[in-house]
Amino acid sequence: MTTAFITHPSFLKHEMGTHHPECPQRLQAIYDEFDRSGLIAKLAKIEAPLASREQLAAAHDGDYVDSIFAAAPEHDYAYLDPDTAMNPHTLEAAQRASGAVICGVDRVMSGESNNAFCAVRPCGHHATYDRAMGFCIFNNVAVGAAHALQAHQLERVAILDFDVHHGNGTEDIFHDDERVMLCSSFQHPYYPGTGAHSGNAHIIPTPLSARSSGAEFRRAIDATWWPALTRFQPELIIISAGFDAHADDPLAYLQLHEDDYVWITERILDVADQFAGGRLVSALEGGYHFDALARSAAAHVSALLRNAA
Repeated sequence: MTTAFITHPSFLKHEMGTHHPECPQRLQAIYDEFDRSGLIAKLAKIEAPLASREQLAAAHDGDYVDSIFAAAPEHDYAYLDPDTAMNPHTLEAAQRASGAVICGVDRVMSGESNNAFCAVRPCGHHATYDRAMGFCIFNNVAVGAAHALQAHQLERVAILDFDVHHGNGTEDIFHDDERVMLCSSFQHPYYPGTGAHSGNAHIIPTPLSARSSGAEFRRAIDATWWPALTRFQPELIIISAGFDAHADDPLAYLQLHEDDYVWITERILDVADQFAGGRLVSALEGGYHFDALARSAAAHVSALLRNAA
C-alpha cells in the first residue's frame, strides 16, 4: 500500500479574478515541486470524482447546495461573498474537491491506501452548513467526514485543522455532533474571528497569538490535541492541511516552517496508527506563498509516504 494522491485538472481552471490570492498557481506550485523532487513517482495518482448533491447535502443544507448549482455562471463570475466567486469551471472543481476527500475516505477504509493527500481547490473549511465564505464553497473535509459516518458506519471521526485561520465552517457543521472531534489551531484574533471560546468536549480550539513560533505551536498542540484525541480514540482522521501558518506566508503572522509540518504530520500519524489502523486523509486548505506552500506540502506528503511504506 502507499499514499494516494487525489487531484484533477479542473482544479486549475477554477479562478476568482486577477490578483486573487487563492489562484491556480498555488496548486501548480505543488505539482511542480512534487515533479522536481521525484515525490510524484512514489504516489498512487487518482483522479478526483464528482461528489453528488446527496453527498454534499450530508454536510450542508440541501437548499444551500441547490443554490450553488443554480449560481454557477456560464460566463464571467458569480460572487457568493466579497472574497468568494465562481467562474464557469468552479462548480465542477468544487464538486471534485469534496469528491476527492470522499474518494480518499473510501480508499483508506477499503485498505487500498494507507493514507491519502487530496490536492484540491477550492479549499473548504470556512464553508458553513449554509454559507460560502473565505474562498470556500463546499466544506470538503466535512463532506468526507459525513460520508465516513454514513457510508462506512463509523462512530468517531477526528478532523485536525492546522490552517492559520479557524475552520469555522467545520465547527459550524459539527459543533453539536459528538461523533466528530475537531481539533483546530489558528491565529487569534484573525479572520474569521471565531473559535477561541466556542469549544466543548469534542471541539478543541488551539488559538495562537500573532508571531507565535514553531516551538510555541508545538507546545500548544501537545497540551490540547493529544489528550483529547487519546480520550476520543478516532476510527479515522481527516486533516485540513493549510500551510498559511508558514513564516513566509503573506496573509498571516505565524512563524511555522517545514519541520513543524513534518512534526505535526508524524504526530498525527502516530495517533492514526494507535486508534484508526493508520487510516488518514489529508486535504489541502490555505497557503499563499507559492514556494513555501510547495515545500510544506512536499514535507507533509513525504511524512505520509514514510508511514505508508
